[in-house]
Amino acid sequence: MDTIARLAEQVRTSLDITVFTLGQTRVTLWSLAYLTVLIILLFYVTARLQRWAVERLLRGSNVHIGVRHAIATIVRYLVLLIGLIVALQATGIDLTAVSLLAGGLGLGVGFGLQNVVSNFISGLIILFERPVKIGDRIEVGGVEGDVVEIRARSTTVMTNDNIAIIIPNSKFVTENVVNWSYRDESVRFRIPVSVAYGSDVRLVEELLLRVASESPDVLGYPAPVVRFLSFGESGLDFDLRAWSTSLVRRKGKLISSLNFAIYDEFRKNNIQIPFPQRDVHIHAPGGGWTEGSNS
Repeated sequence: MDTIARLAEQVRTSLDITVFTLGQTRVTLWSLAYLTVLIILLFYVTARLQRWAVERLLRGSNVHIGVRHAIATIVRYLVLLIGLIVALQATGIDLTAVSLLAGGLGLGVGFGLQNVVSNFISGLIILFERPVKIGDRIEVGGVEGDVVEIRARSTTVMTNDNIAIIIPNSKFVTENVVNWSYRDESVRFRIPVSVAYGSDVRLVEELLLRVASESPDVLGYPAPVVRFLSFGESGLDFDLRAWSTSLVRRKGKLISSLNFAIYDEFRKNNIQIPFPQRDVHIHAPGGGWTEGSNS
């Protein structure tokens, strides 16, 4: 033991080299090394504390897991702040000088970290208000997928292509967010359909409802409906509106399967899909006009 103590004292003496001075405090290599070790231990202990609070301390409560994460995160950062102050005092660094230095750097660093702070505050808002939750199907900023993780500064969304996209939390506060499963998994899909002029509109309605009723992914209640929207430039415009819960996360598959079935039914019953029609007037070289049509 005496040998180890002497060795430690020799190491400390060799590291007793002044690096810089804060006020009346002489900062040495030893104090910097000591502070670094304390900070590493502090981050390790607070991470374990946060995990323990979420998985053990708050697990038996009725608090939602997102709120538990928010509480544990706030506690962790408070402990980090207090622990950092204690670590600075333990290494003998003058806190008055540190506060003056921090005040000088704070103004410049604040502008650079404003996005980080904004994302952190937005993360707390998300965890407490829960506009989006883990497992929700969302769409924000052109990204659509399932929420798989909500952290203090960012949220991870997994797309159908199995690509994880990291989205800053501020986007969920400042932009419009589409949540496909906010209250439940029931979503109404709209499938636009156009038919040629002269088609039997009642037959079109019957065929569209038949397609919806025969699809295993379309709910019987609320019942699907057909809406005759408008007399378009090239055809008659309809909307098939159907509810589904099974393919909310794969809406492309549902729309595609319904479109295949609609096309087959229309072909069996001689319902024509319209093509764009335009009247073309050609100016002849002799000054006359030639009329034609493009269907």
